[in-house]
Amino acid sequence: MGKLAGKKVFVTGAEQGIGFHTAKCLIEAGCDIYIHYFNGTEGPEKLVELATSLGQRAAFGPADLTNKDETDQCVAKGVEFLGGMDVLVNNVGGIIARKWLGEIDADFWRTVIDVNMTTMMHVTQAALPHLKQAEEGASIVNLASLAGRSGGHSGSLAYSMTKGAVLTWTRSLAAELGEYGIRVNAVAPGLILGTRFHDQHTTKESADETIRGIPLRRAGTSEDVARTITFLASEYDGFISGATIDVNGGIYRA
Repeated sequence: MGKLAGKKVFVTGAEQGIGFHTAKCLIEAGCDIYIHYFNGTEGPEKLVELATSLGQRAAFGPADLTNKDETDQCVAKGVEFLGGMDVLVNNVGGIIARKWLGEIDADFWRTVIDVNMTTMMHVTQAALPHLKQAEEGASIVNLASLAGRSGGHSGSLAYSMTKGAVLTWTRSLAAELGEYGIRVNAVAPGLILGTRFHDQHTTKESADETIRGIPLRRAGTSEDVARTITFLASEYDGFISGATIDVNGGIYRA
């Protein structure tokens, strides 16, 4: 596993949940980091304080990543601050709302696609020239979901479709970028409680029912996912590419 000390990392959606704990884990591994956020600076401010206390560099900036111009500006600011980019973590995404097939309209459909897929395309396109210049190779880690593997719970049709597309995006991009020494992998979390996603869209009854079917008999945490992302980030000079690591306690076994 490569050493992450001094590596330059850009993380999207790091204000809370998986994104926040991923940024924290990468800082603790020795990275300098630029933190993208969309809502709220409390989390990014804490991350900057942590990095500073460890003698490392961190900064943050806002952007609507569905907007290409805002994305380009945010990535450019991040690269200017970091002096390059070795690792990109595409964390932004969301279910938006639970809607069954008969309730889905064109605007909702486009919104779910934009939040979960267009954001990833915009950020990766903007980051690509800088990742190509990484001296020891680079690493991209994309956030998929167990829903992209299994189809998700009822009402998550559109979301599950986009997360399945993230899995294919990851495999295709690994083939496309391999010649540049860029590894591309994904993480597919299962039930991860304590995140905005599940706080808003998962009832206690639903969570308890899911946990009963998990072989490890517990829900996951953001830290569980962050450790996995940090491992894949460290593979900037490794041989893992085009893979998806499932973080779900054994409920889905690919």
